[in-house]
Amino acid sequence: MTQPNASPNEPQRGLTGRQTYNVVSDTAIGLNFRARDNLWQGVFILAWVVVGLGAGWLASDVQPLGILIGATAGLIVGFLVSGVFLMIYRLGRHLQGKHD
Repeated sequence: MTQPNASPNEPQRGLTGRQTYNVVSDTAIGLNFRARDNLWQGVFILAWVVVGLGAGWLASDVQPLGILIGATAGLIVGFLVSGVFLMIYRLGRHLQGKHD
């Protein structure tokens, strides 16, 4: 595939090794090493754990058990919701050609 304004003698630029890894890890399998994504996901999960902890404390007659169940539910929900958000966000970035 040639670039529209590139001369025929100019070498084509492909994806760097890091960009290739990001595409594969975002679309197939692999670990995400983007510090910003991981920080955002950690903060989001922590917020959901606190919400679940509070909900478990308010909803249960047996406080320690309710807190444990609520915190665990918050951990699972936070992990899933933030993962789905990052998946959709990274899909949009890849479709735009931004493989940072």
